[in-house]
Amino acid sequence: MAKKFSVLAKEILAPGINRIVVSAPLIAEKAQPGQFVILRVNERGERFPLTLVDWNPNEGTIVLIFQEVGVSTRKLGKLEVGDYIEDIVGPLGNPTDVEKYGEVAVIGGGVGTALIYPWVRALKEAGNRIVTILGARNVSLLLLEDKLRSISDELYISTDDGTKGVKGFTSDVLKSLLEQGRKFDLVMAAGPVPMMRAVAEVTRPYKIKTVVSLNPIMVDGTGMCGGCRVTVGGETKFACVDGPEFDAHQVDFRELMNRLRTYSEEETLARSTVS
Repeated sequence: MAKKFSVLAKEILAPGINRIVVSAPLIAEKAQPGQFVILRVNERGERFPLTLVDWNPNEGTIVLIFQEVGVSTRKLGKLEVGDYIEDIVGPLGNPTDVEKYGEVAVIGGGVGTALIYPWVRALKEAGNRIVTILGARNVSLLLLEDKLRSISDELYISTDDGTKGVKGFTSDVLKSLLEQGRKFDLVMAAGPVPMMRAVAEVTRPYKIKTVVSLNPIMVDGTGMCGGCRVTVGGETKFACVDGPEFDAHQVDFRELMNRLRTYSEEETLARSTVS
């Protein structure tokens, strides 16, 4: 029997971006689309959230995809098959509200593409027609293209440098489709905050219901610490227990971006001490 939270498989998807399969039977048994876990790589590690990309209750495994951007994700990236994660708590957060909407545009930017995979799968199984839009800085950083293409009715790609698909951003692709007269009953987006904000501004004039998954600083994941507070519709919400998905047209994205920069100096200093 695999040790609790053992790394059972590891794959490098792109430079600095890893996919790992972890033994976590109790989490796999309860996981639903849109939920996440909070983990600690070792005893002295910080707690940080990662979205549940996939799970297999029969095998007792979960799949996580992450980019090595800070100290903790770099430590996680150093783990190999046979190593184990100190602790994982989950599944946390409210599951995605999955129903038959009709025509749904699902947008993923950067590592946010990992988050949209369970969205697309669940929405497709519910009978929706899915238009997926993927974005990345360049072609080498595009994630899960083949997997998402296989479960989407249409798939579009944008890259910042034009190395694949449309040169530009995911919001540009969405705007072009809407200007061509395409109708969407729902738009969902996950990725960098500026990308989600841009998507919200594209859909706002059309009054299309738009949902985003937010990624504020998070510590305990149960609403006790208040670290993940965001302003939605003028009210304070905790992303861990009220979200992580919110109405994009009600989110204060400027405040969210400022809060994400809160510990940037400390993170830079910490990175300099970790090889």
